[in-house]
Formats: sequence, structure tokens, C-alpha cells
Amino acid sequence: MISLSVNIRSKTFTNGVCAIKDMSFDARPGEFLAIVGPSGAGKSTLLGLIAGLDPAVDGDISAKTGDAQQHRFRTGFMFQEPRLMPWLTVQQNIDLVLRPYAGRRNAVDDDAQVRHLLELVGLKDFGGMFPSQLSAGMCRRVALLRAFIIDPDLLLMDEPFQSLDAPTAEQLRQLLFDLWQRTSPTVLFVTHSLQEAISLADRILFFSARPSHVILDYEIPLPRPRTLDSAPVQQIHHQLLSRYPQLLEGSAAPAHASAMLGQYRAG
Repeated sequence: MISLSVNIRSKTFTNGVCAIKDMSFDARPGEFLAIVGPSGAGKSTLLGLIAGLDPAVDGDISAKTGDAQQHRFRTGFMFQEPRLMPWLTVQQNIDLVLRPYAGRRNAVDDDAQVRHLLELVGLKDFGGMFPSQLSAGMCRRVALLRAFIIDPDLLLMDEPFQSLDAPTAEQLRQLLFDLWQRTSPTVLFVTHSLQEAISLADRILFFSARPSHVILDYEIPLPRPRTLDSAPVQQIHHQLLSRYPQLLEGSAAPAHASAMLGQYRAG
């Protein structure tokens, strides 16, 4: 397991738009960290920077194992869309991710692991099918399995369950939790749903509007397992939004300050 340290002074695009400014946080080894913030707050941009997909940043992003700096670590990435190769079968899509590790792994063991995990995610008989032959929920299962198949040290997830019906999304949240417990990667999970964040995470980082920074670092005081509609999750959801009414819009101003601001504007 790795710990992650993020210290970004600024991330500015070539058009001059500053997406992130003065953002600092740490993720502990094996921690499940949710990220919540308004649209356009740089959440996806941050995941891209951490993954190394965009190296143009003024700042430092580092990972450690214990006290040692970790320059090489396995990163799984689950995007907003499954991003499966449509011309490859389910099995081939998974093999594509395993290919860079072919020289260091046993192909027989890999095949056995893939079969086992396909069965675990309810896709035992679908390895030979193409993405177009699967439902949206099944494609997300394949994408989730593909992110975990390399035993990642760090797992980045960018709103992976958006636009799914409620029962399917809940099934996938449970599946994610089961897979995470097996190998305990450090997880950064972007979501617009505060209830989803509370039900899954150890901590939630709330982002401001652009240019984004962390406005609230909240540790979830609930034991696991949790479900989205459970009373304790609903209670924390209510408490947070009662205390910080504009939290999801990117402001951590307490309720009384928000009321005073509203009166000032009305006056």
C-alpha cells in the first residue's frame, strides 16, 4: 500500500484558465478518499495529474511506501465512461491491461485469475462477448474489473457509476467495496453524490469552485458496511448540509454566515 501526497501550487491550461490553486492533501495507505465539488472544479483534472496523464503542473505529487519514496507504482483508472475497446471481447479488453506485465507474470495464473474475477463480478459466461452485447451496468463491471486486475497500489475513479439506475449503481458500489477489501489499494473516488461519498469513503475532500482548493476535509465517523439509504448515512448528509448549506456549490461558510450573507444581498 502507498500513501499519496498532493501539493499543487497551480494548474493552468494553455488558454490561461487556472483550474487548481494552492491545493494540498494527503491520502493514507489503503485509504478510501472521496472528492466532492461543483462541476468544473478540477476534479477530473486532478486525477489526470496524479495519474501522470498531464505532466504540466506547478507543484509536487508523490507516493510513498512506508518511509521510502515510491517512484514506480501500479495505478488503476476507472473513467466516467467504461472506455472498453469495442472491437475486443471482454476477455481481450482485460488481457490488454495485463499485457504490459506479461514478462513478470504467469499467463496460466493470469487466465485463472481473470476467470475467477469474471465469476466474482457476475460475468462468468460473458468473456467472449463484445461491449456492444453488454448492458451499461455490465460494461461498468468490466471496467471495474479491469481497474483491479493489475492489483493497483493506487486506484483513481472518476464518477464511475454516474447515469446508472439506482439498483445497478448500488450493486456496483458493493462490488467495489468487496474488491477494495481484497487488496486495499489507496482510492481517490470523484463523485457529485454526497450520499455516495458518505457510504463509501473513509474521508471526503470538499473542493471549492474553480480555481479549486480543499475547503473541508471530513472524516466519516461510521463503521462499515454502509448503504446509500441507511439512516446513519442520511443523518450525516443532513448534518453536513445543515451546517454548510453551500458545501456542494464550493463554499464551507457555516449556516449562520450564509444567512447573514443572504440578508446582506437582499438588503
